[in-house]
Amino acid sequence: MSVLVDRLVARVMDLEVRLWACQARLSASTDAEALHSLRTTVRRLRSLLRPLRGLPGVDQLEAAAAEVGNLTTPLRDREVLAAYLLRHGHVEAARQRSLQMADTYPAVADGAELAQLLLMLDAFPRFLRASQRQGLLGGLRLRIEKRLAKQWKELAQALRDPNHDRHRLRLLIKRVRYGIEAYPELNRLPAQAMPRLKAAQGALGDWHDCWQWLLRAEQESDLLPCVAVWRKTMATAQGRADRVLERLQQDCFGA
Repeated sequence: MSVLVDRLVARVMDLEVRLWACQARLSASTDAEALHSLRTTVRRLRSLLRPLRGLPGVDQLEAAAAEVGNLTTPLRDREVLAAYLLRHGHVEAARQRSLQMADTYPAVADGAELAQLLLMLDAFPRFLRASQRQGLLGGLRLRIEKRLAKQWKELAQALRDPNHDRHRLRLLIKRVRYGIEAYPELNRLPAQAMPRLKAAQGALGDWHDCWQWLLRAEQESDLLPCVAVWRKTMATAQGRADRVLERLQQDCFGA
């Protein structure tokens, strides 16, 4: 038990250091990957916390992490779209969206959401140690294993549904994948699970981008020249995602 708690504390502290680094990168406004790194780090933190729900300090910290995630989701979506537009020669449309981002990075770095998360994260290892001394972490390994198994079961059920929702599948796949990465020593999944999960997440991500951009084009007229390409790309990505999901189901669930 003490070994697992030690590892948990070490991972929390590592994520805190990463978040501080992300904040510095955002403040400088010179790093094109800073926002993405921030979101990835927050996602890893939430994956670490999800099996610990109900323990002292966990729900509050998870809520603070969710606030940062909610704040940055539309910003990252705009950032990804601007990068796509620039790569494909839509320079003015890309420039307009990049200009909208100019003040965004320092605002996120100095915002109340990130400050609150960093404050709570700094205190969290002390909550864990106090919970350990008070005997509140009994059965921690079993708690985590049950949560990871539940996430895997939910994904299996969703894959078997012939009318599965691709949006929900994408979220379930991300939860399973990042849960494995948060607790690698407790991973009981088939050896081929991780590459299959990564492939499925990538395919569904491509499909989701096009779906989202097509919705935006209904409101943002400068995106209309891209609509035909996005529709074709979305159809291709949908077919690729379905094939990858079928392999995931066959290889990892014996279906």
